[in-house]
Amino acid sequence: MRTGWQKRYCFRGLLVFLLLKTEESASQMITGTWKGQINKKKVELKIIQKGDSLFGTSYYYESINTYRRYSIKGYFDGRTNETIWWDDQLIDEKKGKLALGSPGKVPYLSNADFNCPGSGKMILEGKASLINDRDNIKGAVDLVKTGNSIFKDEWDFIIDNYTEGANDPTIIDSVAAIASSPAPVPVNEIMITKPTEMQKRDDPVFNVRKRELSTADPFKPAPSMLPVPIPETIQTIEEKFVKREKIFAVEIPVIGDSIELRFYDNAEIDGDSISLFLNNRMIFQHIFLKASPYIIKIAVSELNETNELVMVAENLGSIPPNTSYMLAIVNNIRYEAMLKSTEETSASIRLVKK
Repeated sequence: MRTGWQKRYCFRGLLVFLLLKTEESASQMITGTWKGQINKKKVELKIIQKGDSLFGTSYYYESINTYRRYSIKGYFDGRTNETIWWDDQLIDEKKGKLALGSPGKVPYLSNADFNCPGSGKMILEGKASLINDRDNIKGAVDLVKTGNSIFKDEWDFIIDNYTEGANDPTIIDSVAAIASSPAPVPVNEIMITKPTEMQKRDDPVFNVRKRELSTADPFKPAPSMLPVPIPETIQTIEEKFVKREKIFAVEIPVIGDSIELRFYDNAEIDGDSISLFLNNRMIFQHIFLKASPYIIKIAVSELNETNELVMVAENLGSIPPNTSYMLAIVNNIRYEAMLKSTEETSASIRLVKK
């Protein structure tokens, strides 16, 4: 993590950068193309920020024709500049003329600090671990933000136009749905096997045509026949709140002036994020669950006699389900609850004035 003087230096560097490029804000600067190494493997990373969430793609490569590509998901904490992302789904693999080695063979979870050491340079430095075993550190994360990309894909439009409207959540969700689909096999790479001698004798079509199909003569569909990816429907957090079953967890008596709620990740820190609804109204969203608490306070005077607080999972992290440890402090009395949310259920807490 950074020392005090590094933070001040970073802040001055940010001011210079903002003066030179006023159309970008600090919250948008994590968005872009990053190059460097993860566990000594060459990587090009494209990060797109939507609120506290991160989307994009990672390329582990040996050359432009030899790589593995993953869709990524993650979170960015604007207060601490902590950046967490993980390789979510392998969507493309190119072996080129030679066999593809180890780059990208194992997906990683990366935890890095977003720093700007000066001269407009922005870096991500941290550690990479196994997705299901965060304590198993595999190597260092060392990435530098750059203005160009080796690999062209769907995210380039978002990055190039982020400050001109492409940061719209609907657009980002649509591109994420398309970009996470596995790449189709090119027509010229479809393998057509030759018939055996037995098949030749028994196949009347072959006997009439008197020739074999080969990879040099594949069937090539017209452009209008090629499949067009259809983005999956992305549910809003409000739709998730309405559709999911609410499972009652605990009742908490409320007295005094205010109630303090602290939310922690109940297990391994794996990217869980939640929203909170009070009496059918969303009051907080994009709460990133970590080992340190996310603290909110609710004035008792604003509560009804009986109230329903619902925790809705925005995602399930890398290790489902989404689990949260909640500590409620009411008039110096502590109440604890283990809350669980899935794609079908949400956790419900009842707050009752006494």
